[in-house]
Amino acid sequence: MGKAEGALATLSLFLAWQVAALAVQAPVLPGPLAVLAAFVHAMPRGLLWHTAVSAFRVVASILIAVGLAAPIGLVLGQIKRLDVVAAPLIYITYPIPKIVLLPIVLLFLGIGESSKIFIIALILFFQVLVVVRDASSGVRPELIYSVRSLGARRRQLLRYVYLPACLPAILTALRVSTGTAVAVLFFAESFATNSGLGYYILVEGWGRLAYPEMYSGVVAMSLLGFAIYLALDWLERRLCGWVQLGK
Repeated sequence: MGKAEGALATLSLFLAWQVAALAVQAPVLPGPLAVLAAFVHAMPRGLLWHTAVSAFRVVASILIAVGLAAPIGLVLGQIKRLDVVAAPLIYITYPIPKIVLLPIVLLFLGIGESSKIFIIALILFFQVLVVVRDASSGVRPELIYSVRSLGARRRQLLRYVYLPACLPAILTALRVSTGTAVAVLFFAESFATNSGLGYYILVEGWGRLAYPEMYSGVVAMSLLGFAIYLALDWLERRLCGWVQLGK
């Protein structure tokens, strides 16, 4: 998406928002200019801190999920016997909505950072695992044979064949999962905490009937998800240049 298209989409969104605010004519839906003023005013007064806390939780969850799921997916994609054993467990646990496990996670890990990071990482883990396993098993055999003919061992195959082949799939899975991760973050920060954008929206905004501040938190959370999406898109262009050339 170019700058012109992005500016046009933003302007269209703001115009639609303004029209809706004029149509509703109620404090629960302030106009975009009022929210923008509240956003600028709230940034140095706590909103920036809550945004930084939420960003840390999401980024830490992504790193943990990828660090655990990618190696396991690579192994399962290569070793068919192991995949046959693990596949039933994955198929049973993957469809379970992991957010329902949050009360159990809180009981075991408490109400600190670890429980919030764990539940987000758990959701991302399965999405990355399934994508990497499928991408690893789909690597063309002739490519593997050609590299093996040069004397490559399993470690070299992992580094120079399987990992590059799976990297675009990993980044695509993370981009698709960004919205889910931010949504789970909001839910995890909605109780048993005193920091994060979920706390800010519900307590500092909605709880005090300060609607412009509440929408400021919503805008900050949307920008956080958008920034993560752009960062993953940039990583794909930097690390997977051959994919861009093929488009």
